[in-house]
Amino acid sequence: MSTIDYSDPNNTPPIGEAIPLGLQHVLAMFASNVTPSIIVAGAAGLAFGGAEQIYLIQMAMLFAGIATLFQTVGIGPVGAKLPIMQGTSFAFVGVLAGVAATQGLSVALTACIIAGLIHFALGGVIQKLRFMFPPLVTGLVILAIGLYLIPVAIKYAAGGAADFQMAADSFGSLMHWTVALTVVVVSLVCKFMAKGLISNAAVLIGLIAGYIVAIFLGMVSFGSVANSAWILIPAAMPYGFEFSLGAVIGVTLVSFVSAIETIGDTSATTKAGSGRDASDEEITGATYADGLGTAVAGVFGGLPNTSFSQNVGIVGMTGIMSRHVVTIAGIIMIICGLIPKIGAVISSMPLPVLGGGVIVMFGMVAAAGMNMLSTINMNRRNMIIISVSLAVGLGLNLVPSAVQYLPGIWKTLATSAVAPTALLAVILNLVLPEKD
Repeated sequence: MSTIDYSDPNNTPPIGEAIPLGLQHVLAMFASNVTPSIIVAGAAGLAFGGAEQIYLIQMAMLFAGIATLFQTVGIGPVGAKLPIMQGTSFAFVGVLAGVAATQGLSVALTACIIAGLIHFALGGVIQKLRFMFPPLVTGLVILAIGLYLIPVAIKYAAGGAADFQMAADSFGSLMHWTVALTVVVVSLVCKFMAKGLISNAAVLIGLIAGYIVAIFLGMVSFGSVANSAWILIPAAMPYGFEFSLGAVIGVTLVSFVSAIETIGDTSATTKAGSGRDASDEEITGATYADGLGTAVAGVFGGLPNTSFSQNVGIVGMTGIMSRHVVTIAGIIMIICGLIPKIGAVISSMPLPVLGGGVIVMFGMVAAAGMNMLSTINMNRRNMIIISVSLAVGLGLNLVPSAVQYLPGIWKTLATSAVAPTALLAVILNLVLPEKD
C-alpha cells in the first residue's frame, strides 16, 4: 500500500488498487439495487423476464451509478463529495408496488419524480426537520419495511405463484426450496467464513450459486438474453406522466425517512473514514443528491435512490475514505446499466433464486430497524408508539378489507404498511408527552 492519506476524501489510491476497491463497492450493493425494480415490475403485471422488466432493471443500475456520481463528484452544492454509494431504495417498495398494481407505472413513476424534487428541496431545511425523525421513528419505519417485505421473500422462494406465471401446483415444491436454500446457505457461509471481497459480496455469490443450481435443474431460459440488445438508449417518460395526489403524498412521506437515513449514512461515513462528524454542507449536499438522483431516475423509468448503508461498512472496514474509489464504482454501474444483456441475465433468474437472496436482504432490513430501536429508552411512552404504529400499519396490510371503503389510492397507502406506520410514528412522537 502507498503512503497516501486514505482518510482524505480527495486522495485516490493507485489505479491498480482503486478499481478493485470500486468493484468491491459494486458487489456489496448490486443484488439489493436491482431487487426493488423486479418486485415493482411484478406488481405492475409486467411479464417476468420480458423487455419491460429488463428495462427497469437497466434503469436501476444506470441511475444508481449516476446518483452515485452526484454524491461523489457533485454539481455545485449538490453532493456530499464523500464516498457514498447510491442505489435503489427498498423503503419505497411497499408504496410503489401498491400504486403500480392499482394505478400503473405511469402514476408510480410520476410520483417518484415529484417526490424527488420535494426531497431535493429538503436539502435546504433538513437540519431543521431532523427533530421529527429521531431513531424511534426511523427505526420503527425501517422495521416495518422489513416485516412487510418478508412475506414477499417467502413467496418468491416458494416459486412465486400464479401471478408471476409460475405453475400453481409447483408452488412450494422441493425443487424451488432447494434452489432458495442454496442461496441462503452459500450467502451465510461466504459472509461469516470468508473475509474482504468475498464477505462483502456474500449475497451476490449466493445468488450466483443458486442460479447455477437452477440451470442444472432446467429452471432457466436464456431466450431473453439472446434477444436483447448490446446497447441501451434510455427513453424519457417511458410510461407517460400521470398525476395522483395520494401517490405523491405516499412516496414523499417515505422520502422524508430516506432523507434521514442518508443523514445517518453521511455521518457514519465521515466517522468511519476520518473520525469526525459530518459538516452541515456535507449533509445538505447529500440530501440534494438523494432528491436529484430520485427525480432524474423517475424521468427515465428508474425507482427512487438513496445512500446504501452496507457501503458505509466497507469504508469502515478498509479505512479508505477516497470518494474517487466510489466514483469508479458509479462508473461501473453506469456501464452495466447501458448493456441490456446484463439486465436480461438478471431477469432470467428464476424467482426461487431471487427469493433466497431477498430472505437474507429483507431480514437484514428488519434487523437494521431493530438495531436502531435498541438505542432508545424502552419506556412506556416509546413502547406505546411502537406498538400502536406497528399494529395499525401491519394490521391494515394483513387485513386490507378493513379499509375497503377508502377511495383508490388512499386504500393503497393505508394498506402499504410503511405509510401508516411512518405517519402514526411521527404524529405520536410529536404529541405524546416525554414523561410517562
